[in-house]
Amino acid sequence: MDDLRIRAAAPADLDAVLAFWKTAAEGTSITDDREGIEGLVARDPGALMLGERGGAVVGTVIAGFDGWRCHLYRLAVHPDQRRLGIGRALIAAAEERFVRLGGRRGDAMVLDRNERAHHAWRAAGYAPQGQWTRWVKRLDG
Repeated sequence: MDDLRIRAAAPADLDAVLAFWKTAAEGTSITDDREGIEGLVARDPGALMLGERGGAVVGTVIAGFDGWRCHLYRLAVHPDQRRLGIGRALIAAAEERFVRLGGRRGDAMVLDRNERAHHAWRAAGYAPQGQWTRWVKRLDG
């Protein structure tokens, strides 16, 4: 995977990221819009990480650090590029970012029904934590 380049997303990348997620991401989020990812990139410029091959986005991960916890979201790899190590490389880059920032433990948001993702996260050393349940509330009305 010598031709894989991992870098932080810039504002100019956001439309390409949104289009990529429609093809490669499992499910959607209420923040999968220009305003949502503009806010992310403005607040934490290194959090949205892109994997590129030949100038095209082939993978993403959001590696958000709030100063205390390391959160991983939106790991996605283009369907034609899966099983080539792109997801593993993105996770490793995210973990390196967390270590540089002082993070000590990463947690990943993974859909229960996304078995393919379960395999990727397990291969990277992550495991579900049965004693925790995610509680959510929409704040947009």
